[in-house]
Amino acid sequence: MKTMHLSLLFAVALLTACGQSDQEAAAPVAPATPEDQLRLAIESAKAGDMITVPEGKLAFDRSLTLNASGVTIRGAGMDKSILSFKGQLAGAEGLLVNASDFVIEDLAIEDSKGDALKINEGKNITVRRVRTEWTNGPATTNGAYGIYPVQTENTLIDGAIAIGASDAGIYVGQSKNVIVRNSTARLNVAGIEIENTVGADVYNNEATENTGGILVFNMPDLPITGHSTRVYDNQISGNNTANFGAPGTAVAGVPAGTGIIINANDKVEIFNNRIGDNNTGNILVSSAFSAQYKPKETAPNFDPYPENIFIYNNEMGPSGAKPDRDYLDAVRVSVFGADGSLTDVIWDGIVNTERGDAPVICVQNGESKLLNIDAGNEFKSPSTDMAKHTCELPKLPEIVLASS
Repeated sequence: MKTMHLSLLFAVALLTACGQSDQEAAAPVAPATPEDQLRLAIESAKAGDMITVPEGKLAFDRSLTLNASGVTIRGAGMDKSILSFKGQLAGAEGLLVNASDFVIEDLAIEDSKGDALKINEGKNITVRRVRTEWTNGPATTNGAYGIYPVQTENTLIDGAIAIGASDAGIYVGQSKNVIVRNSTARLNVAGIEIENTVGADVYNNEATENTGGILVFNMPDLPITGHSTRVYDNQISGNNTANFGAPGTAVAGVPAGTGIIINANDKVEIFNNRIGDNNTGNILVSSAFSAQYKPKETAPNFDPYPENIFIYNNEMGPSGAKPDRDYLDAVRVSVFGADGSLTDVIWDGIVNTERGDAPVICVQNGESKLLNIDAGNEFKSPSTDMAKHTCELPKLPEIVLASS
């Protein structure tokens, strides 16, 4: 692999214009700044290049764009090599990648005007030990996404940290074959979000101090319908940050105090997680009809109902004492009393009547109960009857990537 070290100065250029003295002709061109060197390395990269980012904070006023496949960008560590976009004047992202066979590791991207790291339509993507952060803390004016692969295939996010995104800290959308592991999401609206994606494993992560910890969504206005996501061995706690998403966006409807939310997605397994201290609820399952977001159009064959959800062997801590929705709080009081709490699993209860009695949600989680809030009937008959939820579903296969 060819290496491009940013610490090297550009070659000395000799001035040979007519009429110059020998002394003038031999004068070297002033060396470029580290920022200029990095921009040139990224924007002129070719397959096989290794781009080394030096230690220190590099300041950029416009986006960086990589269009070449087969490139690695490597820093000295996520707290040592920092790309700062605090003074960004132009561009919708910090770093935009339109490429496959791409690796980025051991660096940070801070304070971008829009998304921090967007990877668009690539295959074989590895994001390893990358930190994205808005250093001013949660704010609606922060960029929407921290780490943002979209329309990708075979994607690994490993050891990342995402802080302060006004939509999702770690987001994978409209993709296939995804692993998100060993990562931390803090102080985002959505900590980790898997959206309209087929085949994802989300494990060994920590989602804390977000509005919602981990989201598995299908949105109705996207061409791919997601399914088959496993969420396991995660720590999902204390996700009670007030929602600071931009009004009108889908994520603005996420209630503060939610651990895991499944919306209109099928074949989702939730197991071996440690979930607690989420004021609204540990696990929420809903149809698209319960979402506040109203799409401009619906993709063909969109299925608005969550189905084949299997919840088992999770360690549940306290939740549901202070729901961030008036209707949920009213249900809490009506079913459990003024001092009561909602159950570990909350379901809107809206079903596809054409499916008959096929299981929608199966719960095998010790003493955990599911509360059907009867949203389709204006919350008139909420129920904790577990008769239709004491069931088992086939286990989903492990996601295996060549790079993992």
